Amino acid sequence: MSGLPSAVSVRESGTGTPLVLLHAFPLNSSMWSAQLDALPGLTGDEVRVLAPDQRGFGGTALGTDEPSLDLVADDLALLLDAAGIDRAVVGGLSMGGYVALAFARRHPDRLSGLLLANTRATADTDAVRADRERIAAAVTARNSVRLLEDERVAARQLGPDSQHLVERVRTMVAAASPAAVAWAQRAMAARPDSLDVLAGLRVPVSVLASALDALVAPEEAELMARTRPDAELTVVPGVGHLSAMESPGAFDAAARRLLLRVAAG
Repeated sequence: MSGLPSAVSVRESGTGTPLVLLHAFPLNSSMWSAQLDALPGLTGDEVRVLAPDQRGFGGTALGTDEPSLDLVADDLALLLDAAGIDRAVVGGLSMGGYVALAFARRHPDRLSGLLLANTRATADTDAVRADRERIAAAVTARNSVRLLEDERVAARQLGPDSQHLVERVRTMVAAASPAAVAWAQRAMAARPDSLDVLAGLRVPVSVLASALDALVAPEEAELMARTRPDAELTVVPGVGHLSAMESPGAFDAAARRLLLRVAAG
């Protein structure tokens, strides 16, 4: 925690090339425990892995700002400043991918590589935005995130062979505050299409999808990869939405290949 903004909680391991990992909704940075343990020892060069808690999740305060993923991206820029990091490889899974794209839009000069996992660069449809508002209003009115359990959020994020992880994911979901869940849902609903941002980047890009992802279809990853013909596309078989937890070896291998591309210039 030393040298980082007091408002941002972050888990960190290793030294060397900075790699920031941004967690999914409505989880926290503990989802990256396997990467924090393994990635510093997997790459040819040393790597410094930083996994921050996004606003309202884990140990990071929500604050009083109106919902916007741009603010979360700016939080990351401030974290890099405080950590003495000029440029970083940024990886995000699901909501973390939305934040990574917002960071690429607002702070492209701070980015040395981009990893987008189980996410999309397109904006929400009207139906998805309406459902996000339904959830935000319900958890606020009830002052409880029980709705997420009622709708089997934990189980739906995992593939059929990863249900042994349900309790771990459910614990993270239950730890989220209603205010953070509502804020994040509204922030995600307001995000713009980012395909133009992705197309305009001048850094190595890696896109990862899961064959059994029930929340983000692999076609979204294929669309992002077509936007960036130089992007590496990985489709992980047999797992669901939380690829980094369900198949850490495959996720880590994709991250390692990206880091090697960044190092090669």
